[in-house]
Amino acid sequence: MEVFPISYKTTYQLSLLACALLLTAGCSHPKNAVSLTPDEIVSGTPITASVSPSAIPSASASDSSKGPAATPSTQPVKSGVAASSKPSVGTSTAKPTAKPTAKPTAKPTAKPTVTPSAKPTAKPTTKPAASPKPTAKPGDAVTTIAKPAEIAVWVNKTRKLPADYVPADLVEPNVRFSFSEKLEKRKMRKEAAGALEKLFAGAKKDGVILYAVSGYRSYKTQESLFNAYVKRDGEAEASRYSARAGTSEHQTGLAMDVSSKSVNYQLSEKFGETAEGKWLAKHASEYGFIIRYPKGTEKITGYMYEPWHIRYLGKELAQEVVKQGVTLDEYFNQAIPVTAP
Repeated sequence: MEVFPISYKTTYQLSLLACALLLTAGCSHPKNAVSLTPDEIVSGTPITASVSPSAIPSASASDSSKGPAATPSTQPVKSGVAASSKPSVGTSTAKPTAKPTAKPTAKPTAKPTVTPSAKPTAKPTTKPAASPKPTAKPGDAVTTIAKPAEIAVWVNKTRKLPADYVPADLVEPNVRFSFSEKLEKRKMRKEAAGALEKLFAGAKKDGVILYAVSGYRSYKTQESLFNAYVKRDGEAEASRYSARAGTSEHQTGLAMDVSSKSVNYQLSEKFGETAEGKWLAKHASEYGFIIRYPKGTEKITGYMYEPWHIRYLGKELAQEVVKQGVTLDEYFNQAIPVTAP
């Protein structure tokens, strides 16, 4: 019998071939043998042998020990199915037993019970200490000065001169005035008048010509002026640039308003920008004077910027105030409570 190469792909063909060999093993005559062609072996077509009982020979003595000859299976073998019951290597026949039974955990049954802390049950009982308020209306004087004749007398909106105070040593300084009339406002106290003369002389030496505009004013004069300003501009506005009677430095005889031709002898903030105004601010303390109401100090002094208003204190005190860079009110350690503009 010829041997043909058999493909590993058709394992069932091996079973068929084994059966065929068993059938032909006992045949003594070639006509009883089942011959397989190469095409039948390779094709994979099921092969059946029709053999009559008479054609099956009796078992020989040499084969008796092996038992009866095997007969082919009565069930046809399907093409492409392996004889072995085991699954092919590399494949998995078992399916997952079941889907995971556990489900995702349920959503929270309720929202968190924690809530923002409640508002304070009560407001703090302690409040910041309030700023002290004046006991009188803004601008009203609360203290009457006991010694108004002192050179360093401190006068402001809360420190009042006696209504009947008139300096005993008023004189007219020998300086240029912006007017020719003989009025009380030409006068100053003697010491202050002498210092003013020196100041004007020093300015002239430096090429600066100053003019005196307004000096001493009595209580009565100041009262008339303030009332006129109130009638024209209202009390709040008038209080920014004019003093109530008794609270004006002009009544001390130690103050003088100064101007120049460059501003048409007016009392104006523009004076501070002129050569005359700058010279005065720089050199006034050398002669015992200060600019009483500097720029940017209205909330301290109670009055708007007045670059023309100079106050005599004496050289020592004037230079000390200027050195510290403060107002006279700050120097005496008290800011004046006023209504903001």
